[in-house]
Amino acid sequence: MKAPQPVRIGTRGSPLALYQAELIAREIEQASNGALTGEIVPFTTKGDQLTSERLINSGGKGLFTREIDRAVDDGEVDIGVHSLKDVPSLLPDGQTLVAYPARVDPRDGFLTTTGIQRLQDLPEGATLGTASLRRESQSLALRPDLNVVPFRGRVETRIEKLKRGEADATFLAMAGLKRLGLDHLATPVSLKDILPAAGQGIIAVAACEDRLADPLRETLSRIDHAATRAMATAERAFLAELDGSCRTAMAAQLTVIDGTWHLRGEVLTPDGQPKWSAQAEALISTSLADLAALGTALARNIRDQAGGDLPAFTD
Repeated sequence: MKAPQPVRIGTRGSPLALYQAELIAREIEQASNGALTGEIVPFTTKGDQLTSERLINSGGKGLFTREIDRAVDDGEVDIGVHSLKDVPSLLPDGQTLVAYPARVDPRDGFLTTTGIQRLQDLPEGATLGTASLRRESQSLALRPDLNVVPFRGRVETRIEKLKRGEADATFLAMAGLKRLGLDHLATPVSLKDILPAAGQGIIAVAACEDRLADPLRETLSRIDHAATRAMATAERAFLAELDGSCRTAMAAQLTVIDGTWHLRGEVLTPDGQPKWSAQAEALISTSLADLAALGTALARNIRDQAGGDLPAFTD
């Protein structure tokens, strides 16, 4: 029997990132009927080394992907595995996102140690820990009295900070909590209250497409989830049009409601007031190109509402 061909998978070294890479490895092995086997190659990214300051002070988006991108470019690994919300709108030359497995719960999860289950029910002047500009702005839009402090680090690190009393509450992505078996610690936040980051809950597989060959190319096409690719396409088009970075608070989500695609997007000022939002619909049969155009048009609508210039955090 022929030995399986190894596929080197680049990933960050956090427990969540390793879980996601191992998930992709399992899917590759299953989809190739054992012809391929995943080998995990962990990297420490610059983003992993920053534990306190905001990403906007350290380079913004790409901090969690650059080292893995270089490894893909150099042929050190065959594919890179990322959380899609960490991937910049502009990919490195020659790279493409070749597969998206099925999306997991895109909502934010609300965590406290006091049993409170909603941001709205926190006591006046409570401290919210988050390093996400989106979550900060959205929270202040609902509760302008809150004191927001930076809260960075791995999922486990932020949970420990909360337990130590460094904040009264924090948010974490439900997808990551579910993948780590920690979702019982959080209360899912209604999408009506807080719209998630574009791509939240989606794992992305990156590769240099001109180097891909069968059986890996065919295998990756098998694990690509059509509905998730549609969501990623529309949401990333929205970000790309607005030059989505870590300096502007924005959110977008494409969902299916009653058999129709519904796209929502929003941009907020640092204090959450005002915020600009828009939504659009498309037939479920809409092509990827047209979903991308929908995301672009929605972003332009919001930019027009904001008067052309988007609000940005400056520190």
